[in-house]
Amino acid sequence: MHAEEEEEFQAFVRAHWTRLVRTAYLLTGDPHDAEDLTQTALAKAYRSWRRVSRSERPEAYVRRMLVTCNSDRFRKRRVPERLTGAPPDTAVQGDAAGEWVEERTALMAALAILPARQRAVVVLRYWEDLAEAEVAEVLGCSAGTVKSQASKGLAKLRACPGLARIMDRRWPVTADQGVRG
Repeated sequence: MHAEEEEEFQAFVRAHWTRLVRTAYLLTGDPHDAEDLTQTALAKAYRSWRRVSRSERPEAYVRRMLVTCNSDRFRKRRVPERLTGAPPDTAVQGDAAGEWVEERTALMAALAILPARQRAVVVLRYWEDLAEAEVAEVLGCSAGTVKSQASKGLAKLRACPGLARIMDRRWPVTADQGVRG
């Protein structure tokens, strides 16, 4: 790799590291696995940086590598998923800190029950805020598959008691509303 390409890759890593690690964390449920997964995906991106950098959206290309590397780790060996009490982000200060930790823990536990494909769809679609077509491109599937996996994943998340309690506390249903407002 030439010095110019090396600088371009390093700038890409600096600009996108945090977001890639957060996505990996939501896919793996473990901060250490998330960093390892991100490093693996970036190592693959480095080896083929010319092709990656010439793509229309290099971040999407690397995100797809991230999802693929996550799937590969399950093919090679079964990895038990462990959720931790300490998320990789900095802690919230003040009275909201306890609620934030409870919500984060409930979300991670709920995501852990989803199959890997549904979790990837939910994370990419609703956390990364990608369009259905973009998620389909990242996962190498049709937009219809993304819709069905998102629907099934969201239904499972809605059925999680911990998330339901949080939703009820944040957006209580009133008699005149009929829906969460």
